[in-house]
Amino acid sequence: MSSKAITQQRDQFVERLLKSAAGVFDIFSMYLGDQLGYYRAFANGAAITSVELAAQTNTNERYTREWLEQQTVSGILRVQDETLLARERRYVLPRGHVEPLLERDSPNYLAPLAQLLVGVTRPMDELLNAYRNGGGVPYGAYGANLREGQAAINRPVFLYDLPNHWIPAMSDVHERLQAKDARIVDLGCGFGWSCVGMARAYPNVQVDGFDLDAPSIQRAKQIAQENAVHDRARFYVHDVSDADLMGRYDLVTAFECVHDMSNPVGALKTMKRLAGERGAVLIVDERVGDTFTAQGNNVEGMMYGWSVLHCLPVGMVEQPSAETGTVMRADTLREYARQAGFRRVEILPVENFFFRLYRLWT
Repeated sequence: MSSKAITQQRDQFVERLLKSAAGVFDIFSMYLGDQLGYYRAFANGAAITSVELAAQTNTNERYTREWLEQQTVSGILRVQDETLLARERRYVLPRGHVEPLLERDSPNYLAPLAQLLVGVTRPMDELLNAYRNGGGVPYGAYGANLREGQAAINRPVFLYDLPNHWIPAMSDVHERLQAKDARIVDLGCGFGWSCVGMARAYPNVQVDGFDLDAPSIQRAKQIAQENAVHDRARFYVHDVSDADLMGRYDLVTAFECVHDMSNPVGALKTMKRLAGERGAVLIVDERVGDTFTAQGNNVEGMMYGWSVLHCLPVGMVEQPSAETGTVMRADTLREYARQAGFRRVEILPVENFFFRLYRLWT
């Protein structure tokens, strides 16, 4: 490679890194705007000064003003007249930015992404230690931001796509869940929005949710109560790979969690046992490529990021570990399912940018 080509390559890389750094600042300032209620103050289309916004959100005016100016320079907000004195300038949230920042029922709601990224960087010292010495980083070390961000960003999918598209893609299961006394178990349920979505869609169904994280289970119980399904959606702290987990279910689900498990084969054996001969097993995981390539597919850059910082370290806490990571390819899941005793793995014909749906046949 010529010196000119090397210089051009260097300059392009430097430009890329500087853009990435600016993007990081956008994400973390977006987290401030979400957590402090700044964005909500713009929900009605109002043009607001720093003095007014600080008063509405009970925050410091000088910090608020700096945030408003940063948001404007980064293109998230707009200023009506930049020539006015700093405390007199009025700022607005463009209408096209309202849905991603404020509409929690929308599939385009991305404010929780900032909360997730704040959470995933929380245990950086523990991550460095794991990379140097092996072992993992416990899920609890990532704190409330990761729990809450994950739940919020998946909420629209679980309340709408899951009952309206994902389960109906298995027509026999959809029909069975409309019968009386049908039962669902959701393993790795987190805050339980998946359980709430299924309980609301199928009013005859009893849903049991299991997760190892006690704070998540406590919040799931509250969410079920708030959504008036607490009589049919119940939650338990339990290891999903535990051979003592018993019951018979018409549908067994695991959403975005198999790749986090140190013992995915053990968990799949539990799912097979819970489904019995008549039940169905639905696994939803990342839509990554079938093989590793340098370019990756459309989502792998992000998925490797989650794996490097969270999913692989969490999955390596317990040893021995399968050491799967976020980028669990279809053949990897097929092999886990084969070892667990499933007859067949079917990829369901459901279009989703991020997720791939697997039906496992007992």
